[in-house]
Amino acid sequence: MAKMSTRRKLAIATWSAPREGNIYGKLTLDATNVLAYLAKIRETTGEKVTITHVVGRAVAMALGKAPGLNGRIVWGRFEGFPSVNVTYLVALKEGADLAKATVEDADKKGVTQIAQELRALASSLHGGEDADFEKTKGLLRALPTWLIRPLLFVTGWLASALGVSIPALGVRPFPFGSCVVTSVGMLGLDEGYAPPTPFARVPLYVLVGAMTDQPAVVDGELAIRPLLTLSATIDHRFIDGFQGAILAKEIRRVFETPALLDEL
Repeated sequence: MAKMSTRRKLAIATWSAPREGNIYGKLTLDATNVLAYLAKIRETTGEKVTITHVVGRAVAMALGKAPGLNGRIVWGRFEGFPSVNVTYLVALKEGADLAKATVEDADKKGVTQIAQELRALASSLHGGEDADFEKTKGLLRALPTWLIRPLLFVTGWLASALGVSIPALGVRPFPFGSCVVTSVGMLGLDEGYAPPTPFARVPLYVLVGAMTDQPAVVDGELAIRPLLTLSATIDHRFIDGFQGAILAKEIRRVFETPALLDEL
């Protein structure tokens, strides 16, 4: 019998049949200008900045303009966050496990700084040097699946709703921040949708799909352009069409004019 990974054990213990209202949406964007922007940054700084870093920064900028999405629900009431923190998912052990790396104040940091911070956090996770993650992973490995579900519900509510720190479990206040960003394009998927993680209590999940050359209409003419699809899962308690339009408009604006990413 194959050994169950921590990631699989966590999924089985956490999810049940969907009951909550979620909104699903996607944007297909022309990445021509962003690719030129990334090439310039790599040339001038030597930093390996990617589309995923750009998307995280763009989403953070959008959340700064849609504060009704940047928060959590506690005691049946919306409570806003004082900062925009973006969590990136990091694949470990060739995808056998999954961890998170949170960049704080992402709306106030340039793409290069976000890339540097994320690289350092990911390196720590890969090297087993993240003390909080190691504590959490060790506990999950030790507990039976039936006990993980109530434990995650309680710790998730304390940390993600109330902002309580639980050092013994490696849990910090609001551990998943304002939103979660992850790339499925690196897995060869054009697009995908993430199921909300109950204990994370995050209202927004953004997935970065694969970039592919496709026909597009540019200035009335047919041309081949690198197109990228972003897909999102959004908690309907936080957002309606108006806030969704703000998010979409801001992200489109950034992809059309990447220099906006440098405005702090």
